[in-house]
This record gives sequence, C-alpha cells and structure tokens, in this order.
Amino acid sequence: MSVLDAVNIGREVVLLALLMSAPMLGVGLAVGLIISILQAVTQINEMTLTFVPKIILVWITGLLTLPWLIDLLSDYTINLFLRMAAIVR
Repeated sequence: MSVLDAVNIGREVVLLALLMSAPMLGVGLAVGLIISILQAVTQINEMTLTFVPKIILVWITGLLTLPWLIDLLSDYTINLFLRMAAIVR
C-alpha cells in the first residue's frame, strides 16, 4: 500500500462521515433556526424549547435515513475490502 492509497482512503472516510452526518445536522440546523426566530419574535427565552424539538426531529431523521446510511456504509466497506485484497496480490 502506497502513501497515495492511504491518503485516498482517509479522504474517502472523511467524505463518507460528512455525507452520513449531513441529514441530521441539516435538520438540527433548520429546526434550531426556526425556533430561534420564533423565540426572537415572541420574546420567549426558554432554553429547553430549542433542545426537545431538535432531539426529536434529529432522531426521526436518523431513523428515516437509516437504510440509506447502512447501504452507504456497507458499500464503502465492501469496496474497501476489495481494494485491500487487490493490494495484497
């Protein structure tokens, strides 16, 4: 295995982690922004108001995207094992 192969594998891992976390982070960002705007408009300063909807919607997003995340991770793992087998030969 050359240094270039190791760098490419590391780059792919970082991109995969970003791709897998993007749906939950996006939902958390959108919900936080909407609730912050509602709090600013209504002048309600309740701290727990932001956390409960975020937690619930991030969990729901995680459950809805779980099949896609599993497919993504299993495809990457299979390709990684195939590349490792090709390097050994």
